[in-house]
This record gives sequence, C-alpha cells and structure tokens, in this order.
Amino acid sequence: MTLDSLNRRRLLTLAGATAAAGLFSRFGFADDTPAAHAGHTGHAAAAPFDLNSNQWVLPEPRKIKLATNLNAVCLAPVAVADSQGIFKRHNLDVEFVNFGQSTEVLLESMATGKADAATGMALRWLKALEQGFDVKLTGGTHGGCMRLITLNEGPRDLPSLKGKTIGVTDMAAADKNFFSMMLKRQGVDPVRDVDWRVYPVDLLSVALQKGEVQAVSGSDPIMYRVKQQPGFSELATNMIEEYANMSCCVIGVSGNLARKEQPVAAAITHSILQAHAWAAHNPDQVADEFLKFAINTNKEEVRAILTEHTHGHYSVGDAFVKEIAVYARDLKLVDVLRPRTDPLEFAESIHADVFA
Repeated sequence: MTLDSLNRRRLLTLAGATAAAGLFSRFGFADDTPAAHAGHTGHAAAAPFDLNSNQWVLPEPRKIKLATNLNAVCLAPVAVADSQGIFKRHNLDVEFVNFGQSTEVLLESMATGKADAATGMALRWLKALEQGFDVKLTGGTHGGCMRLITLNEGPRDLPSLKGKTIGVTDMAAADKNFFSMMLKRQGVDPVRDVDWRVYPVDLLSVALQKGEVQAVSGSDPIMYRVKQQPGFSELATNMIEEYANMSCCVIGVSGNLARKEQPVAAAITHSILQAHAWAAHNPDQVADEFLKFAINTNKEEVRAILTEHTHGHYSVGDAFVKEIAVYARDLKLVDVLRPRTDPLEFAESIHADVFA
C-alpha cells in the first residue's frame, strides 16, 4: 500500500494526539522526577497498567538471556537493574549478552532463540523487522540519545544543511534515520539534498573541525562529549516536535517467547521499565554502578547524560503502537521502509501486548 492510499485519518489522528501528549499520562513511579527533559510532557500506558504492581512477577525463577549494548549510557538502567534486584524481584535470572553496536546480530540472536529479549533503538530495528525478523516489540523505555552537532560558526538550523555534508558512523544508524526525517520535514530531501559520509565514531569531531563535513550525527556518549568541547554547538536532538513525547529506545522479545511464554515477556518488560523509572530518581547511583560496565567515562558524565534523557517516561500497549506507527510513517517518507508498508498495520504486526 502506498502512502497516498494509506488511511490518513488514522495516522493524522495519532500523530496529532502524540504531539499534544493526549495519548499519554504520567505514571506515579517517576511523577516528580527532577531529571525529566524540559518540554517533555510525559507518557505512559493507559490505566490500569501499574509500574509498581506485583502482577507481573513470575511464580518461579526463570533464566533468560538479555542482549544489549552494555556500553550505551542510555541503557545504563538495564545494566544496573540486576544489582538493584529488579530482575530478581520478578523471578528473572538474567544473563547479559553484550552485542555492542551490532544490531543485526542482536536481532538475529532473538529471532533464532539465542537470546530471549533485547533493548535498542527503534529507528535501527524497524527496517530489519519489516524484513521479517521474528521479534516482537513490547514497550518503549525512554527518549533522548541522539544529537546533531556542528561548529559554532556552522549551520544554525536544519534547512541550512541543504547542499551540505553530514558525518555519520553508519548509513543505517538510528540517528541518521531520525535526522533524515527531520530534514524532510524542513523541506530538505535527505537523499538528494544532503551528502552523508561515514566515519569511525572517534573521527566525527575531527572531520567537522577539518571542514570535511558541516555537521555530525550520532548517539551518546560520544555526541555528548563532542557537544561539550569548545567550538561545537548542538544543532538538534531527537527531543523535538512530537518526538519529544515518544520513546526512542525499545524492548524486544523473541517471537517465540511472546507467543508461548507471555508472562515471561511481561516480566522482562515490566522489570526493564521499572529499572528506567528507578534510574530517573537515582542518577547518581546508576552512574556509580554503571562504571563497572562502561569504559572511557566517569560518574559525572554518565549522570549528566542520564538527566538529559527521559528515563521517567515509558510507553506500552496502544500508546506504544501509535508511536511505532509514527516512526514507520516518517521512515517511509525518507525511503527507509517500503512504499507499500502500512505504518499502523506494520506497528501492530511487530507489537506484542504482553500486559493484555
């Protein structure tokens, strides 16, 4: 189905509701979180979902393998959830499988049963899921993570990037997809009007300083460090427009687990959401404990990054499906998803409502 034949009323309704935050309500666990991102109105599942409930605790211990990137600061709450006893309270015995930046391997590990669940960026996963990976998404964990950086004397807004070159680490990266969508909204064709150039992550700032590119995009912690350096400015983040009220990182479980062991999938999802909510109230403690997993960082940096994200917010159920549909709609506009993909049908097909 093409975009023109899409049921526009459904998508326009959900997009407008997302922008107005009418789809969502704040949950009590992190209601007064001082670290909440400015302008982020909060979102959550519709009642009666309760993040503090014991309803999702398994009756007996269950071993699971959780694939994640243990070096990603935005996933620090997941890394420290074990030491906080959050998984244990759900009767989950978690073995971490660190896949670093290899999203395809991570998703394949779930699709083939080598891992039970994983966390990662929605905008990196959706194309692979469209191609048929047997993975189901169960919830969104937080917003933030992605930044577009330029020099102080460089472009001042997205339209001024027309005809310019942007440095990225990967042509399929979540940040590249996101800022492509934002450029499209500003009248800049991300395929024809912008040149994207791939660099190793550590050389992005060097390429910018040398004038080889006019902006660089990426995720934290590298982009946060670049932003902090003299002479660099943050041009945009993914906390803008309706995306300020959406999750950028998601929880996925193997299709087999979602179909055959829904209570286990629910326990995994609930515990990870609890971990993020706890982190929103306790960034110092998360920063301390995350140093056991992370490299080349420190407590102050981890805490600062966490407080610029929105770990006091989450989405599940219908609200989460609508978020994914918005992502899918915009990914079609920048030629990432297939023209015939129906955004809402696609979102529903890759979602498992484990709390139903």
